[in-house]
Amino acid sequence: MSLFPQDVSVTGLWVDRLFYLALTLTGIAFLLVAIILGFCLIRYREQPGKRAHYTHGDSRMSRWLTIGFACLIFLAIDVNLAVHDHFAWEEAWGRPPNPKEALRIEVMPEQFAWNIRYAGADGRFRTADDVTTINLLHIPANRPILVQLSAKDVIHSFFLPNLRIKMDAVPGLITSLYFQARVPGTYDLACAEHCGFGHYRMRGFLIVQEQQEFEAWLAEAVEEGSPDTSWGWSWEGAS
Repeated sequence: MSLFPQDVSVTGLWVDRLFYLALTLTGIAFLLVAIILGFCLIRYREQPGKRAHYTHGDSRMSRWLTIGFACLIFLAIDVNLAVHDHFAWEEAWGRPPNPKEALRIEVMPEQFAWNIRYAGADGRFRTADDVTTINLLHIPANRPILVQLSAKDVIHSFFLPNLRIKMDAVPGLITSLYFQARVPGTYDLACAEHCGFGHYRMRGFLIVQEQQEFEAWLAEAVEEGSPDTSWGWSWEGAS
């Protein structure tokens, strides 16, 4: 049983492994501290006929125990997580997709909606055959997706919990991320940054489709026509 939403991405398992590793290591450390604390509460409780002995805890043994425990925790938790994080990063984001194979999408959130644009048959943005949607992100399964983000007004955070992906969208700054979904279905697209009183309305949907189904949807959307070209930017090599 997973503690997280269903993972439908190619690389999401690496993120989950880091969460479970961190939970296990810190859980063991918490349990050890709780056991020691319980032992001290019982062993050194007030007892008839025994006088309390006060100490500043600055003896040589106390110092060495403190240093030893600090080193043990640092090696067992911090270094361990850093090493696993390095390998997870390499597996999940260390190999960018080939831009010629990836589907490129522009996303520009605003208060309080997700503006999404696809290039039409000419492969160029801000032209007559562009497709624009609001709050509905259609993508094909088992194909690399390259998303470019910027915000119209305030900082928003593009979050796909089922793909373990999150990236800020900042006004005046272009950020990008890539991912690949493997399971068709409808999933949440959320804003993970409090962006104003209507933040609760920043709910969109990620619709993962088979390649043929996605191409049919895109072709139908192109025929419906009249995209909004008043927002966005230019991809490198495209207008």
